[in-house]
Amino acid sequence: MEYLVWIGAAVSMLGLIGLISSILKVSKARKAKLSDEDLRVAVQKVLPLNLGSLFLSVLGLMMVIVGITLS
Repeated sequence: MEYLVWIGAAVSMLGLIGLISSILKVSKARKAKLSDEDLRVAVQKVLPLNLGSLFLSVLGLMMVIVGITLS
């Protein structure tokens, strides 16, 4: 079950990369001095990436825990 730990770590890292990407996109939108409505639209566009990345991170961490438990 050691392979499950490594696969889970890789999936979790993909999620972390996505979370960092979404943080950078929202930060870039905030620095652009957009109006309140435009900023809200920009954040709404990033929301699916953020939620998907969070899901990948949680899924990867669960895989790591299951792999460690079964080892």
